[in-house]
Amino acid sequence: MKAVNRRFMLFWSALAGIGASRMAEAAPKKIGLGQFKKEAEINALYHCDFGDPGRFGQMLTNINNFLSVYEFDPFKVKAVIVTHGPGVKYFLTDLVGTPWEKETLDSEITARIEALAKYGVEVYICQITFKRLKIDLAKIREAPYVRLVDSGVASVAELQTKGYAYVKVG
Repeated sequence: MKAVNRRFMLFWSALAGIGASRMAEAAPKKIGLGQFKKEAEINALYHCDFGDPGRFGQMLTNINNFLSVYEFDPFKVKAVIVTHGPGVKYFLTDLVGTPWEKETLDSEITARIEALAKYGVEVYICQITFKRLKIDLAKIREAPYVRLVDSGVASVAELQTKGYAYVKVG
């Protein structure tokens, strides 16, 4: 009987571990202000607190142009997007239950973001926005380049102290 109980416990423990690991994968990795550091010779943060798709697309074009001047070399250049308020919508799986649920997101935007992420672009998403707007964190798109930060505005300030140039489109 003891062998059966051990097997039973091992089975359920393993199953619980798999479930916990999947849940951990579903949530974006959180990064604290103290973890920010200058990662390349030239670093820029793009501040996105707006929801206009045209303006967001222009920001992505600007990031691409910025990286291209430095030949997309991750040792020379690093770009991050810090987003809060309406800017978070571009990083959600869907807009149901959000203030933007009547809008439609262009799938090309996601493809453009993912193309930039291949060159080290990261996205820092504000947790305060999710609390304030009562949006479930599970709506954040699963992607290795997405990080959750306590505050978008505090992250903007902290990155500037680490040598990141501030850029805002529009």
